[in-house]
Amino acid sequence: MKVLVTGAAGFIGSTLSHKLLDRGDTVRGLDNLNDYYDVTLKDARLARLTSRADFSFSKSDISDKDAVQEVFAEFRPDRVVHLAAQAGVRYSLENPHAYIEANVTGFLNILENVRHQGTEHLVFASTSSVYGANTNMPFSVHDGVDHPVSLYAATKKSNELMAHTYAHLFGTPCTGLRFFTVYGPWGRPDMALFLFTRKILAGEPIDVFNNGHHTRDFTYVDDIVEGVIRTLDKPAMPSEDWDSNSPDPATAAVPYALYNIGSNHPVQLSRYIEVLEETLGVKAKKNLLPLQPGDVPDTYANVDDLIRDHQYHPSTPIETGISEFVKWYKKYYEIDDVAHNLR
Repeated sequence: MKVLVTGAAGFIGSTLSHKLLDRGDTVRGLDNLNDYYDVTLKDARLARLTSRADFSFSKSDISDKDAVQEVFAEFRPDRVVHLAAQAGVRYSLENPHAYIEANVTGFLNILENVRHQGTEHLVFASTSSVYGANTNMPFSVHDGVDHPVSLYAATKKSNELMAHTYAHLFGTPCTGLRFFTVYGPWGRPDMALFLFTRKILAGEPIDVFNNGHHTRDFTYVDDIVEGVIRTLDKPAMPSEDWDSNSPDPATAAVPYALYNIGSNHPVQLSRYIEVLEETLGVKAKKNLLPLQPGDVPDTYANVDDLIRDHQYHPSTPIETGISEFVKWYKKYYEIDDVAHNLR
């Protein structure tokens, strides 16, 4: 297939692009390479992709309507995986306009081009953050998500609503995927595992919010990518269970589907840090802090629908995933274990 991957220089997007190329797909990456975090890391991810046959790249911003239209017209993708977004809960308190431009206007541009090009299937990234103030665990796609606690979550909820509208009005097959705390090699420097590893190795204290008591359904990046590919290969169809007298958020009379992709095994942040300490062979110095505005105390994914429809259950334990991340981190930053241990 010809697959357009937006956010291809990102953490998940670059990993996904490699997997698609490995199986023989032709991939066009689209990314604006912004400076939300270290651009050299994005460039390094991209360099690994551009060296491969059947990969091409467009440096474009999804909020630029004409640029997006040009990419679609030239590449004419069979299917689209939309991962480009302004990410981060805490940053949405500082720069809310960036979230509207990328996550709302940008998503509209993707939907319009998918519609007009007759693309077979749009798979787009949502987030566990949409569950917001909901504390009914595990989070199910059949639960209502009308109480977001961050603008980031609100924009992702808007994506789900917009996609359903396009599926209803134009028959555009759309599948939304709520990712749960993704981690692994080539990860984002603004996320906990990356921050903790850098500071622990530098002998600096780490900020541990909510005193380390909150839990997260940490999900290894390869598990996320496998879920994306499985859903991509099976375009959304109208649900046989739809009942307009009793609407279920996870069913639809139109080609629209929604899934959680999470490990289905929440881990307390304090345990996550312990595994990292064991892997690094270094104890962390900790600044214990309260829960931050916009954060939720716990996440826990119900993946029953993913198992039922795609016969898939993410399964990588954090001990394996953190070990793989640390191996990558030390290689990428050329950290010598012997030299480090002698300091």
